[in-house]
Amino acid sequence: MIRFFLGRLVLVVPTLLGVVLLAFLLIRLVPGDPVEVRSGERGISPERHQQMLEAWGLDQPPWKQFVDYVAKVAQGDLGTSVVSAKPVLREFLTLFPATIELTVAAMILAVLVGLPAGVLAALNRGGPLDHVVMGAALTGYSMPIFWWAMILILVSSIQLGLTPVSGRISLLFFTPPVTGFMLVDTLLAGDLRAFRSALHHLILPAIVLGTVPLGVIARMTRSAMLEVLGEDYVRTARAKGLSPFRVVWVHALRNAAIPVITVIGLQVGVLLSGAILTETIFSWPGIGKWLIESINKRDYPAIQGGLLLVASTVVFVNLCVDLLYGVINPRIRTTR
Repeated sequence: MIRFFLGRLVLVVPTLLGVVLLAFLLIRLVPGDPVEVRSGERGISPERHQQMLEAWGLDQPPWKQFVDYVAKVAQGDLGTSVVSAKPVLREFLTLFPATIELTVAAMILAVLVGLPAGVLAALNRGGPLDHVVMGAALTGYSMPIFWWAMILILVSSIQLGLTPVSGRISLLFFTPPVTGFMLVDTLLAGDLRAFRSALHHLILPAIVLGTVPLGVIARMTRSAMLEVLGEDYVRTARAKGLSPFRVVWVHALRNAAIPVITVIGLQVGVLLSGAILTETIFSWPGIGKWLIESINKRDYPAIQGGLLLVASTVVFVNLCVDLLYGVINPRIRTTR
């Protein structure tokens, strides 16, 4: 198990290096540079343009810019934003809790609804409940995030007035940032009205972001459970007189959980990418909204550093998922 863990760690380095290279190349294929974008329609003189490029190190050949950037990253320096003049790492750590809060809420919703739905569909294979659950899962998986978000805003926020349209908390409240997680900070401040407001603002973005992984988890759970329910040890457990609840939720689900956990780990990347659209639509002040603004302003350091840190988060989560295999099924420890 330790050798497997070390082997995965070795693969992390080329993976992250590839992410940095792609981010470096793709953003430079977009027309314009940070100086042109910031100057706008007014424009600046060619001399001033060249001076600003030199100040930001953008006058060097692309290969040298890339080598210099990798050298800085190896030293823990992700550069400084050309827009805000703040360290990229500091900006990321300031905004990342908002994205984590939204992502965790969406994943909790997806697991709490998708897992039981998949189990119930498997137990009623071919029945009306199975068709309803799988139809709903396919519909949720197929809906574009931006379309689903706009529909919910029109119905829930505008027509019914049940949820706020945007933001993390009402402007009536000010909560001193401690952890960066609004729900936690409001509880630490002892302000229950602010907590309810933060929770109220979180509901709609979490539903929008969690719909796609919910459908994936439900379908994968159903498929895994159908395979496990026909195994000999499940029939043996039933023959011993164990309760249906124990047979399904303890014996069968534990062995069906490995592919489901794999899907959940992979959905972290989907959630972080989906958060870009969700945060933009709901004006959620997180990493997704920040990256979109950085792309529009051609903020090369912010884009490169932000994508590198997001990729690191996805790689770390998937590594943790691999290690969970050995906890769920001890036999895997001896085969790896």
